[in-house]
Formats: sequence, C-alpha cells, structure tokens
Amino acid sequence: MNAVVVRNIHRAEAGVVEALGRLGVATVHEAQGRTGLMQPYMRPVWRGARVGGSAVTALCHPGDNWMIHVAAEMIRPGDILVVACSSENTDGAFGELLATSLKARGAKGVILDMGCRDAAEISEMKFPLWARAISAKGTVKASIGSVNVPVVCAGVQVRPGDVIVADDDGVVVVNRVQAGEIARLGEEREKKEAGSRARLQKGELGLDVYGMRKSLEEKGLKYIDGPLE
Repeated sequence: MNAVVVRNIHRAEAGVVEALGRLGVATVHEAQGRTGLMQPYMRPVWRGARVGGSAVTALCHPGDNWMIHVAAEMIRPGDILVVACSSENTDGAFGELLATSLKARGAKGVILDMGCRDAAEISEMKFPLWARAISAKGTVKASIGSVNVPVVCAGVQVRPGDVIVADDDGVVVVNRVQAGEIARLGEEREKKEAGSRARLQKGELGLDVYGMRKSLEEKGLKYIDGPLE
C-alpha cells in the first residue's frame, strides 16, 4: 500500500509496553522464541539508550525523508517512529532538527533503516536513535511513501502499534496482540535468571546450574585423567 497515511492505530496497553522496555532486548527476544530481532547493523547512535514504545511506521524511498515529516504528525507521547526504506539506503535521512521535532511531540525514539546525521548533536540531546548508518549525505522531499502501514525494517515486519524494544543489544519487535503474554514470559525468565545469577556468583559452574553434564555425556564427551603424552 502506497501514498496513504493511517491516522488511527491500535496500541498495546501502556503497562505492557513499559514492562517490555524494562526487560530489554535480549530477554524479550528469548521470551518470544528468539524471533523479532532486527539485523545487527541497527546500532544506537549513543550508548546507554534503552526504550520501549508503540510503533508508528513510515515507508520512505532512497534518498528521500519526506514521509518522516508526515509521520511526525501521527506521533503520540510514548511512540517510537520506525522508518523503513523501499530499498537499501544509507543517506542521512534524519538529523538534529527532526530529533528536536519528534522529542517535542513525545516520541521515545526512532528506529531508522537508513542513515542519520548530526550524530554529536543527537547524542548531546540524549534522543534515542538506532540507525543503519551514519552519513552526512543529505536527502530530498520528492517521493510519496506511506505512514502507519505494515513495513519491513532491518529484516523484520513491523505493524503499526507493535511494541518496539531497543537498547545497546539491538532492536526487537513484539506483535501488539501478543505483547502481554511476551511480557509475562519475559518476567518469568528474568526471575529464573536471577536465581542462576545468585548461584554463579557463589562460584557454581554453568555446567551444573544449567544441567549440562548429562547432555554432554549423551553427546559423547569424555573426561580423561591426563596428561596426554
């Protein structure tokens, strides 16, 4: 679908979005069966950013950022703008002025499968931004795309209203309908990891904490009292 802007979208319950953001990318990714993780080239412009929010999507075309400006009008506080491109492109489609605009409208961050520029200024603002590349190359406003339609961003389908979780480990997408269940599973995983962490801190081996010894034996691993001559 092209040349359309969808004004009203469904979003996950705010408490669920907050819980997923707190859990972080690695835990959420594991909790939903190791799915939804964007390509690892999507890196934060500055270290330490950690967000969770509802996706507002924009489909742009190479060298053109017009639809980002259109999408800014659709942002509600707590949203994350997810920008896809119709083909691979690293031109600097997003900079400090757009970051200022989106921050003022309450956006929690941007996921940009294109290039960004003004990296120093965006870092100083502490505006959370994950991008395909950093590039000073400018863009134009000439090609019509769409806003709030399903897109593929960095290899993952994103529907408007899906939950986006992003941190130093990358970006993961959670289907809006499944978000509550994934948050529950993630919290269960977090509690289990807390128990494992306590045992590891006492000096126990992962071999025993995670019950690996039997499986290793079944796979044929043998211990030999050496040394081998």
